[in-house]
Amino acid sequence: MSHRAFDPATMAIPDAYKLLNVCVSPRPIAFVSTLSPEGKPNLAPFSYFMAGGANPPSVSVSPLNNRHGQPKDTLVNIEATGEYTISIVTYAIREKMNQASFEYPYGVSEWEEVGFTKGATEVVKPARVLESPLAMECKLFQVVKHGPGPLSANYIIGEVVRYWIDEALLDETGKVDATRVDYIARMSGDWYTRAQPDAMFELARPMP
Repeated sequence: MSHRAFDPATMAIPDAYKLLNVCVSPRPIAFVSTLSPEGKPNLAPFSYFMAGGANPPSVSVSPLNNRHGQPKDTLVNIEATGEYTISIVTYAIREKMNQASFEYPYGVSEWEEVGFTKGATEVVKPARVLESPLAMECKLFQVVKHGPGPLSANYIIGEVVRYWIDEALLDETGKVDATRVDYIARMSGDWYTRAQPDAMFELARPMP
């Protein structure tokens, strides 16, 4: 192989962003539901999303500041209320999820604009997406900000306080069968990928 080095400090911010998306790919998509302090709902997808730990269960989502350096509605709402839900995006809801990424004015409900159904929650107030087979209710632990200005990071670290699982995904032992979920993941540009069974494989962990 013949590799070329790129220094992000010398690159335009949009170019560095695009290169990062190529290197960290594919990425699962968190469909984040929040409420403003006045109770207005917001729903937005984010692919800067990962599991954080299991004791307690935690997840991290990073809504980047917009092109003007301003925080997204999701971050504003979570910092104000400390509550949110994350619904996992599958192939069946891909088109509506994509439409929900449109930058609607603050206070406009993506639920109504796109047509998702609000699912009940038990611990937090924001609804989950009923069309998603996997969802998590989350309480804010900490927000870590990294960098100033456009496209800078806001790591929202949250504790999972409830899971919601579609029973159709459960095998005879009560565990989720990953081949039934039909996950999609974000790549770079307008590219996505789909985790269908014929593209999935298992690798057993090495034993001592």
